[in-house]
Amino acid sequence: MSNNIISLIDEDVVKQEAISVFSPNNPTPTETIFLSNIDQAVTFPVETVFFYEAPPCSSTAGVAEMVRKAVENVLLIPYYFMAGRLSFNDESKRLELICNNTGVLFVSAESRFSLEDLGNLSHPNPTFHRFVHRPGLYKSLPETAIFTVQVTKFACGGFALGFVTNHAILDGKSASQMFQDLGSICRGDAEEIKKKSINNERSCIKSRTPPQIDFPHKEYIQLGKTSSLASSFTSQARNSPSPLIFSDKYTHRVLRFTSEMLKLLKDKAEIKCSTFEAIVAHIWRARTMAYFNDEDRDRESMVLFAVDVRERVSPPLPGSFAGNAVITAFASARVGDLVGRPAWFGVEMVRRGRERVTPEYIRSVIDWLEVYKGIPATGGGGFYVSAWWKLPFGEVDIGFGRPKHAGPIVSGNDEFVVLLGQGQDGQGINVWIGLDKDKMDTFLSCVYQI
Repeated sequence: MSNNIISLIDEDVVKQEAISVFSPNNPTPTETIFLSNIDQAVTFPVETVFFYEAPPCSSTAGVAEMVRKAVENVLLIPYYFMAGRLSFNDESKRLELICNNTGVLFVSAESRFSLEDLGNLSHPNPTFHRFVHRPGLYKSLPETAIFTVQVTKFACGGFALGFVTNHAILDGKSASQMFQDLGSICRGDAEEIKKKSINNERSCIKSRTPPQIDFPHKEYIQLGKTSSLASSFTSQARNSPSPLIFSDKYTHRVLRFTSEMLKLLKDKAEIKCSTFEAIVAHIWRARTMAYFNDEDRDRESMVLFAVDVRERVSPPLPGSFAGNAVITAFASARVGDLVGRPAWFGVEMVRRGRERVTPEYIRSVIDWLEVYKGIPATGGGGFYVSAWWKLPFGEVDIGFGRPKHAGPIVSGNDEFVVLLGQGQDGQGINVWIGLDKDKMDTFLSCVYQI
């Protein structure tokens, strides 16, 4: 397979006009779903694309119609709320989800290219956004679909399945479950999915009255006091740590870490650790060396990452819970310590960051967000690591086998690092990172010193 990265233009993907599909089982009267403080902190769109090869002796000609019918006739029965819209409640000063069945947007498209022409699919390509349907960055909330589906057929018979969801409604685990449910419908298990019950009761992680902030929470930053959540929604979608943010001021690279390299990193730590702890600590240290100067040795360097709290919160959340059940955790250290001390130091800081997330800490985060309406504190040298490779997107089979590749559409800035799988057969991790050119040169000189 070619390692060249193709740059797609609009003419390379011909899209039909978007159509709206509706839930056949929307509740009456209209239901309003409470969004937790964790939901409110991550109100940005997430774009995900799956690439499928054409199986031998099987036609994919009708795949777009099959997917549309699966969404419209079955998926939107248990997931009826995905046809709703976000709305800002002036009284509570909160976003909420109105299940008004305004519709999911569906697009059928064709490309003159084959899958082979696209090059290495495991290498993130910002121009792959043409394989999803963006509902519009500057539309009002009532006009903005929270779920879009696009099926793009390629000249070779293969196809791409592209989704846009909103992180405020589904986290990565919930979204991957919905995609797997769509796969089950397409493979003939429609009746089972029709009967599925989705738990949207998010008040179980509501703030306490009065709020009790028992810990410092430097992993979040307060929104401007003059900005309401409504007026900041569009800017939050650009300022929150989202892989959709694009800026051409940064240089972007994909770093390939083989399974052998990951083992070396864990061995270098000299303490028992997970692959996640080892790779995050290593990227954090190399990025700190690139971002800070010698006179910054007493400054603080911080890395943020998501921790799933489904089993950590008390009481544990039900398995069918659909909302955001991840909070932002962090590791921080003095620049001089992180750079000057052995590898185990950074690994230990990352581990402590994960262990810090206790039931009491989770409740304190929720209460902090109630008071300060914050978002994850990237910037000033801090950055967010998203471990997409740990999510089961590669299992989504809609009747043509597992995808050749599945992952986010990444554009990126310098505050977001994405850890991706290496495709169907790869056992390693691809690291997608953006930095200023001079910082990137220093980073690259450090990151492969294993």
